[in-house]
Amino acid sequence: MRRLFSLIALCLALVLGAAPSFAADAAHGGQIFSANCAACHMGGGNVVNAERTLKKDALEAYLANYSSGPEAAVAYQVTNGKNAMPAFGGKLSEGDIADVASYVIEMADKGWA
Repeated sequence: MRRLFSLIALCLALVLGAAPSFAADAAHGGQIFSANCAACHMGGGNVVNAERTLKKDALEAYLANYSSGPEAAVAYQVTNGKNAMPAFGGKLSEGDIADVASYVIEMADKGWA
């Protein structure tokens, strides 16, 4: 009987403890962005390279595969960095990066207003 309860408890822990993969959390992404990205990208701009903003038209122009998946393209850039932008793959979790990407796309669609 004790084994049965242990097995049931283990199954419940696995089922309830597993974090399902839902859509990214743009609100949380905003917090991550403020803490890690806003110093260079305040308001969707870019203090290092003025042409490489986070405005929608700029993202479409310079991010590879943007048209086939905007959030994936932003997540790739955040994870791997490029040129003056550092890679955040070793600093932020995949979930945090997905949330930041969601936030960036949401704000780009709103014109960073």
